[in-house]
Amino acid sequence: MAFKKSLPPGVILAGGRGLRMGGRDKALIPLGDRPLLLHVADRLEPQVSQLAVNSNAEPVEIPSPLPIIADSIEDRPGPLAGILAAMDWARAFKSDWVITVAIDTPFLPKNLVERLVRAQMTSRSPVVLAETADGMQPVAGLWYTELAPSLRGSIESGTRKVTDFAEAKDAVTAFFPEEDFFNINTPEDLEIAEARLAAG
Repeated sequence: MAFKKSLPPGVILAGGRGLRMGGRDKALIPLGDRPLLLHVADRLEPQVSQLAVNSNAEPVEIPSPLPIIADSIEDRPGPLAGILAAMDWARAFKSDWVITVAIDTPFLPKNLVERLVRAQMTSRSPVVLAETADGMQPVAGLWYTELAPSLRGSIESGTRKVTDFAEAKDAVTAFFPEEDFFNINTPEDLEIAEARLAAG
């Protein structure tokens, strides 16, 4: 238990509209015999001190006992709003750091948090993002929660890309295999994930 308390909290970002999935809430999309949300939670929960879900859906719709935190900025300006909500949630119980991941990445690495924290301790950067051969995975990251006021100001000034904000804060990256961050954006991606899950 003491080890768990030493870990940062984590938030699964599920606040998007899922337009490429026909407007379906990605958290509720079945993968195998369970909602996608539960697959991501299973991967992240052992790596963090506590876990929440950023969602703008009605809480009754989310099939999870996890706390649900909504965007604090209206009109769903994108994943930066979810990251801000994660920072504010973590700051409420005085955590200096928070981990964020995307709802559509059910095969997250089991050493994600360990690797991100190690990169932060080496670099002393306030932002550490995952990176693969395909490029940065901007939603999968470790964030210094005292950046929250700056992030809110950036969003209100029109910033929408996570990488724009992260690079402005001298973000560093930790490298992972590309398959760790396979993401489900389309029905075809879901079929691939189903096959991968079935194959173990």
